[in-house]
Amino acid sequence: MHFKKAAAGLTALLCSAGMLMYMPQSINKTYASELVFNDFEINYGGWYGNSDSVKLSAENNSGFENSRGMMVEGRKSASDGASSSKGFYLEGGKEYTYSVQVYSEKAQKFHLSLLCIDMETGEETVKELVSENNGAGEWKELSAEYTAPENSYEFKLTITTDSTDDFIFDNVKVTSKENGNSVYAASSKKGLKDEFADYFRVGNILNGGTVKNSTITASMLVDYNSIECENEMKPDATLVQSQCSGTNIGVSLNNAASIMDFCVNNNIAMRGHTLVWHSQTPDWFFKEGFSNDGDWVSKEKMIQRMENYIKNVMETLEKEYPDLDIYAWDVVNEAWLDDGKPRTAGSNNVTNGNSAWVQVFGDNSFIEYAFKFARQYAPKDCKLYYNDYNEYIDGKTNAIIEMATDLKEKGLIDGIGMQSHLDVSFPSASQYKKALEKFAATGLDIQITELDVTTSDTSEAGLEKQAQYYSDIFDAIVEYKDNISAVVLWGVTDDQSWRAAKLPLLFDSKFQAKPAFYAIVDDIPDAPAVTTTETSETTEESSEITEESSVTEETTVSETEESTDNTTDLPIETVESTSGSGTGTATLLGDVTCDGGIDVRDVTLLNQYIVKMADLSEDALANADVIADGTVDLKDLGQLKKYLIKVIDKF
Repeated sequence: MHFKKAAAGLTALLCSAGMLMYMPQSINKTYASELVFNDFEINYGGWYGNSDSVKLSAENNSGFENSRGMMVEGRKSASDGASSSKGFYLEGGKEYTYSVQVYSEKAQKFHLSLLCIDMETGEETVKELVSENNGAGEWKELSAEYTAPENSYEFKLTITTDSTDDFIFDNVKVTSKENGNSVYAASSKKGLKDEFADYFRVGNILNGGTVKNSTITASMLVDYNSIECENEMKPDATLVQSQCSGTNIGVSLNNAASIMDFCVNNNIAMRGHTLVWHSQTPDWFFKEGFSNDGDWVSKEKMIQRMENYIKNVMETLEKEYPDLDIYAWDVVNEAWLDDGKPRTAGSNNVTNGNSAWVQVFGDNSFIEYAFKFARQYAPKDCKLYYNDYNEYIDGKTNAIIEMATDLKEKGLIDGIGMQSHLDVSFPSASQYKKALEKFAATGLDIQITELDVTTSDTSEAGLEKQAQYYSDIFDAIVEYKDNISAVVLWGVTDDQSWRAAKLPLLFDSKFQAKPAFYAIVDDIPDAPAVTTTETSETTEESSEITEESSVTEETTVSETEESTDNTTDLPIETVESTSGSGTGTATLLGDVTCDGGIDVRDVTLLNQYIVKMADLSEDALANADVIADGTVDLKDLGQLKKYLIKVIDKF
């Protein structure tokens, strides 16, 4: 490893983690703050080929100054190249310096462009940051300064040339000028992951949209120590049809790149979801010639394809993100019907709920093959799970236990995933606890993998009933804490949920904690009671929701239980500066809620104040003025976000 690059990479890592301490200065001083540094010595940094034909590979001794660089091959058009979204690190209205080292064996013209999306209109804007000719066999630095509009997000960088020739790039940097006259702030208070630290991991999901939402990602850092891709690691997101031939299966983790990069940079463990599933898997994967119009392949050929697919996913993961902590993986998802029988043979893309796996294998015998190959190729410390919904219904419960017991005897499975898509009316907490008891009796680990609880009654009384139900479910989970290693919620805010109309999560669309949030925290044995002055109100948005009929005792989760991408972002940073009278006293910079700590709720309240949805006391305004210029505005909100995600460790 090149020493200078290693040192620079370590510095960037420490800066992003908020670990470097700058001593207060007696005069204002500006310095270059390195927000992004990708040197590819270990991980791919969220970079991916921007078309199916493009292949990215980090090659030793091919980078700048003989370090490891990123080779770009397989380009079929000049627009083909390498891309990476940096929206987690950057924000609109700030001037950044973008730079990258580029190289090609042939002389050609390089382009570095930036795509931003307007938060309000959704309009995409592509800015060519720099375009320069480079001689054959020479390294050249492309560099430019640019300020994106204030309401921008996404910040997708793309590197291309005027030809289709291969090229190499290295040392991608984004820096900004920061004011060095800072004061120290107290650390953030505990989140859900800390409250349940003695019992199990607490996780949540990200998708291609929410990973770019700074309020969502700030919440991830506060509350969760496990992240799962909502859709980006499912078969339809990882299979590459154009790269398949014979029994070799083309795979790509491009769709998950920004999420994996987020996890690596913030030292958050990840659950893999999912490898083998009847849904969100293209029919061509099971057909001759990898064509939707082909005949179904034989069982023997499908076994080869399955093995190659699982092997290639694991090898790609190891190659691109060796530092990523994948601690669990859902190997097979939803193979059993509620009555304990296999799914009907056929295409799920033609008839919802049918299984192409059963079509080819004739039964559920494909499950054992999947676990066999996952055990063979998955990372050594990665635990393997079978995952299902309606897992508390007796027929399915018994089928899962029989299957899992057999796999356990063969050393192929580590645990059972209880999806736990619930409703306040079904199942009862006692029925859910009964399933927990049965699964625990197998001796296998249990993970609650997709928890949410819907309610048709969105009034204040309905949300209190939801809170009690959440409390009862968590009572059962905590009782079996010795058998449970993780509890994963399926979304952060109600509006981001695949079941948004029935408000199933712990935070509402304005990121206000609901009664359910406080109910589960209060369930922790010996934990101090949590109190709040927030009121539960039905917003204008939620009052317009058309209610579906009430869920009956016999209702179960539908076949469409898993969501598609929901990329709606919360409305933030949309109005002019606001200031208070200046008569308040700052007790803790950043503590907008004046509750003695700093967390994502302070970001939410400050955002609401800026968009004129909330008022602040004079003391709150004093705490909110983190840059100490006498005005509370978007600049303060930006600094508060940076503090929470540990880009800075003081104001």
